[in-house]
Amino acid sequence: MAARRIVLWDIDHTLIDTRGVGRELSAQAFEQVTGVPMRTQAKIDGITESVIFRETAKLHGLKTNREGFERFASALTKAHLARATDLRERGHALPGAAAALDALGAMPGVLQTVLTGNVRMVAEIKLQVFGLDRHIRWDIGAYGEDDDIRAELVRIALGRAASALGEPAAPADAVLIGDTPADVEAALENGVPVVAVASGRSSVDDLRDAGAVRILPTLADTEAVVAMVREA
Repeated sequence: MAARRIVLWDIDHTLIDTRGVGRELSAQAFEQVTGVPMRTQAKIDGITESVIFRETAKLHGLKTNREGFERFASALTKAHLARATDLRERGHALPGAAAALDALGAMPGVLQTVLTGNVRMVAEIKLQVFGLDRHIRWDIGAYGEDDDIRAELVRIALGRAASALGEPAAPADAVLIGDTPADVEAALENGVPVVAVASGRSSVDDLRDAGAVRILPTLADTEAVVAMVREA
């Protein structure tokens, strides 16, 4: 294990489940920005928010640009703020998420951040709502507004970590924890070790087929999470 370890957490279906509230808020923001009710939504697993917005717009016969996405991101953030209570009451932190964050937070040299398709403000709201934000270094994370490509988000996070720490952040210094093949592929493309968690829509076999070697069914076994991060 490197002297310093940067843990890159995915959020949705890895740490939390919004139980449908997230989609409702996306639909609300989509209609507010485009004037068109969201009848269907593009595939979301492992995809960044900017791509989801663009592809969902295409499904409705609409063309979008960066300015449109930024208005959508703003509307989405405001919707999450306005319905934070709804999110807390209907959604939940996934089993073991809080314990895993706490255990890793107690390890010397470990820094935890997020690598997520969510825009940063929504990511912050989601983890704050469920009390999962206390160990997160938001300044070194990478978010849905930063790039369309998840693998590029890994490079952005490593660059931000290097700038914040004032020293290089090599791929081997990091470990990505996520629930989709897209998480696995983004990590491996950059030479970053990955711990895959089959707590979302992807099965253990799906994650293994994407190249994951370290796979957990959930985060419920804290000792196993810590061991895999140590060994990665």
